[in-house]
Amino acid sequence: MKRLVWDSIKVFIIFIACTCLFYFGLRMLSAEYDNYHRYDPPEGPSVKVFNTEQTLIDRLDLFFRLGE
Repeated sequence: MKRLVWDSIKVFIIFIACTCLFYFGLRMLSAEYDNYHRYDPPEGPSVKVFNTEQTLIDRLDLFFRLGE
C-alpha cells in the first residue's frame, strides 16, 4: 500500500511539472507573438494594390467579368 501511494505521488508530481512547463512555454510563445507587429506599413519598393480611381462602369465591368 505504501508503494502504491509513493508511486501515485511521483506520477502526480511529474504531471504537475509537465503541466507547468507546458503552461509557461505557451506564455513565452504568446509574449513573443504579442511583440510581433503584423500590421506595420511595408518597407521597400511596395506596390499599391487598391486603386480608388475606378468609375462605376469599370467596377460593373469587373463585377460581371469575374462572375460574382
